[in-house]
Amino acid sequence: MADLIIPPLIPVSREQRERTLGQQAHIFWLTGLSGSGKSTLAGLLETKLQERGHKTMLLDGDVLRMGLNSDLGFSDEDRTENIRRVGEVNQLFFEAGLIVINAFISPFEADRAFVRSRVPSHGFSEVFIKADLTVCESRDTKGMYQKARSGEIALFTGVSSPYEAPAFPELVIETGSQTIEAALEMLLAYAITKVQ
Repeated sequence: MADLIIPPLIPVSREQRERTLGQQAHIFWLTGLSGSGKSTLAGLLETKLQERGHKTMLLDGDVLRMGLNSDLGFSDEDRTENIRRVGEVNQLFFEAGLIVINAFISPFEADRAFVRSRVPSHGFSEVFIKADLTVCESRDTKGMYQKARSGEIALFTGVSSPYEAPAFPELVIETGSQTIEAALEMLLAYAITKVQ
C-alpha cells in the first residue's frame, strides 16, 4: 500500500485577504503625550473608515494594559515589552488584511521602530499627535499629571519619564492649535490614501 501523501499547508496570503476585503492593510500608529488626543482621534478615524466600508481594528494602550499587558508596569523595560507585544498583535492583524489603528504613548523611538520593522515599509504610518505639555495637562480630567507632579505616580511620561518625539513621522497633527474636527479631517484624508 502506497504511503499517504499529505500536501503542505498553503496559507492564504495577505494580498488575497486584501482583495477579499477590498482594501490595503495598513498600520496607523498614533503616538503622543497623555492628553494629546490620540485615543479620541483613533476612535473617530475608525468610525469614519467603518462608515466607508473598511475593516478595522482599534488598539488602545489603556485597554491592552487591562488584559494582554496587565502584568506590566511602567519601567522602561516594561514599556518596551508592552510595545513589543502590541507590535506582534499588529503584525497578525496586518497579515489578516485589516487596517489597524493604534493609540499608544509609546515614548521610545526604538520601540516604535520595532513595530514598523515587522511589516513592509508601505504598510506603516507613524502619526505624531502633537500637543504641548501645558495643553495636555489642561485636558487631564483624571488628574494624572497632578498626581505625577506631586509624586503619587512615578515614571509618568512627560513629567518624570521621557518622551522621544518622532524624528520623521509620516504625519504630524497639532491638536493644541486646531479643533478636533480639523485634526480628524487631516488624519482621515491621509488615511484614505493608504488603504484604498
